[in-house]
Amino acid sequence: MNFLIHLTYLAPLLAGIGILLGLPARRTAIGASIVALISAVIVFVSYNRGAGGYQFVGTLFEVVGAPVRLAVGVDGLNATMLLLTSIVAVAATWIAPEVEDGRNRYYACVLFIAAGAAGAFASLDLFFFYAFHELALIPTFLMIGIWGTGNRQSAAWKITIYLSVGSIILLVGLIGLYLMPPPDQRTFDIAKLQQMASSGVFDGPGSKGIYLLLLIGFGILVSLFPFHTWAPQAYASAPVPVAMLHAGVLKKFGLYGLLRVALPLMPQAADHWTWLLLLLLIGNILYVGLATISQRQLDLTLGYSSVMHMGYVFLGIASFNVIGINGAALLMLAHGLSIAALFAMSGELRKQTGTLDYKDLGGLANSMPTLCFLFGLATFASIGLPGFANFASELLVFFGAFHHPGRMSFRIATVIALWGVVISTVYMLRAYRAIFMGERQTRWQSVRDVPLGPGWAIIFLLAALLVVGFAPRLILDAIEPAVRLFAK
Repeated sequence: MNFLIHLTYLAPLLAGIGILLGLPARRTAIGASIVALISAVIVFVSYNRGAGGYQFVGTLFEVVGAPVRLAVGVDGLNATMLLLTSIVAVAATWIAPEVEDGRNRYYACVLFIAAGAAGAFASLDLFFFYAFHELALIPTFLMIGIWGTGNRQSAAWKITIYLSVGSIILLVGLIGLYLMPPPDQRTFDIAKLQQMASSGVFDGPGSKGIYLLLLIGFGILVSLFPFHTWAPQAYASAPVPVAMLHAGVLKKFGLYGLLRVALPLMPQAADHWTWLLLLLLIGNILYVGLATISQRQLDLTLGYSSVMHMGYVFLGIASFNVIGINGAALLMLAHGLSIAALFAMSGELRKQTGTLDYKDLGGLANSMPTLCFLFGLATFASIGLPGFANFASELLVFFGAFHHPGRMSFRIATVIALWGVVISTVYMLRAYRAIFMGERQTRWQSVRDVPLGPGWAIIFLLAALLVVGFAPRLILDAIEPAVRLFAK
């Protein structure tokens, strides 16, 4: 079974290399993504929720003379993230447009992003956990700069600088974490590190500083306020598959890192810096939420919206209880699916009309009824309407944070965060009205509805949101055993 886990990242990685060597780009990319999806589904379904813990652990190779090995394994948390990665990767490769200049390189880069994300989530070795994420960032930078739109060069440089700084800070924190145990106990094995944490190895001098480095490093990668400004412009300029994969999947790496590494190993240090995280996540929800309302283009609205919703995930993580962290993990999945669907439809609108400016659009429901309906569903999911996975996850986050014992600050933060729901409703419904409602301009009378190919990819993402929304226990039953090992 561990071979199937390896396949979730090896299939896109090897397919990307094959495409660079001359294999048919589109067919190979879609085929590899489907293979990775089937593997992720089998692993998720086969995971024994009753037993819990890491399962299907296996090593592909070891570096002789160094504590580095490409080891993989799953618990409910990363099995869910692998499922998210494979679902979005299939939709992203399916919806990828025909590219005249550098077609093979384009599809190979998309696959390398998916492979890097899957490898980071699957890895149980701290070295490869970090290395796979860096593998995914390189093609992200290249695709924005080469195949992006608008002011793509500026966006590419900005995201490169921000995420490189975040990665360096994170690397310093991980090195500090590695050096904390006695020399004979040092290891990159995440499972062993978690076992060692129970003896208080990571609660010694310097733990608070190392946790702060991890929080800032992971936070920059997630677009935690005030380190968020790279994200909206990057997503607005990125090719559609890149926006789908980065906003939907790769940005969850920082959140996953906090849940997998920082919180389980250093709970006392995490508790010490809770006040800081509460202040910053309120900035994500209120400040960035109000900035989202001021946007006049759909791509920028979605970019800022993605940043804003990270505040809810951070709130669930900060609560440090089972209910809140369950909600945070479920929201990572829900947001990944919904924002990927919205960026897919944003790309289809741009392809059909050549613009995403609200003042240039309007009345497109007459010309694009199917896209209008699908966009409405994604809008309802984004604002947390009951029936979608976003609703169940946000509800758990609010309950977990509000009932945090002995912390009035959490109740205040939760009440403030609830206003974010109102803010997101305002900007998403306004976007829907500006694009699809009102009088149709004459130049849009010949616009065609969403084609079958992109339509099925969008439906696939929305169907997953509805399935999880109506039956959230499908995911929560897998996640909860992993969360209970470190949450209160």
